[in-house]
Amino acid sequence: MTMVKMVAVDMDGTFLDDKKQYNSPRFLALYHQLKARNIKFVVASGNQYYQLKSFFPDIASEIAFVAENGAWIIDRDEELFCGAFSRSDINAVIDTLQNGHYPGLRYLLCGRNSAYYFDDTDEKWLAKMRHYCHRLKKIGSLDEVQDDKLFKFALNLSDDYVEPLMADITRLHQGAAAATSSGHGSVDLIVPGNHKAHGLDLLAKRWGISHDEVLAFGDGGNDLEMLKQSAFSFAMENAPQRVKESARYLAPHNNEQGVLQVIEHMLAGEAPFTPTPSR
Repeated sequence: MTMVKMVAVDMDGTFLDDKKQYNSPRFLALYHQLKARNIKFVVASGNQYYQLKSFFPDIASEIAFVAENGAWIIDRDEELFCGAFSRSDINAVIDTLQNGHYPGLRYLLCGRNSAYYFDDTDEKWLAKMRHYCHRLKKIGSLDEVQDDKLFKFALNLSDDYVEPLMADITRLHQGAAAATSSGHGSVDLIVPGNHKAHGLDLLAKRWGISHDEVLAFGDGGNDLEMLKQSAFSFAMENAPQRVKESARYLAPHNNEQGVLQVIEHMLAGEAPFTPTPSR
């Protein structure tokens, strides 16, 4: 009997190698086995939904996405959940970002329709961010996006200032915004509770799956809740120590197709996926 009924993968540093690629033929062969066994496949990432879909052109309408670190949940093209900051909370956070001491800080505001940047945003950084945000628009003020639901700030700054910024967000915006880091100076501000674990929980309830039947992979601070919640949680070999300590198992490096290796072991019924014999 299959012990796993849901497979959830982070993307950057986990499912993707350092060249932002994955072995498509190998994965699709495994995906068809998952599908034949009615095991759900979920992409759980901090990235934009429109970008995530582009990695799975043949099956995007068959799978689920926990996008934007859990702010937007879509199952087979159907929206299940979309969080949002209040406009007053957005203005308060922007005030903190603009007036705090965070040298080199750059940020985007992310919403259901698009991600947005203000006129004075660094162009070099924007060129990089266009890889992650396939919909990205310039705005002069928030008044231009009254019709969108805004659910995430995507920040980038020097690693030296990540911890102070996250502490300031916790101190000044407790209950309104939560800070999570995926490393390399990247910090996301999300609506509290709208993390990846929340998205997987919504999907699990929809499908009648328990957390004991979830296989999850991650490598960053934004994966911690998801890894702690899932019975079969794997941190990547390339993950920081604190992420490894939050997971129950270790997967090979993302450059060694570690996720696909573990899925193959799971489908073959190898440890730790071997059912306990009944007495």
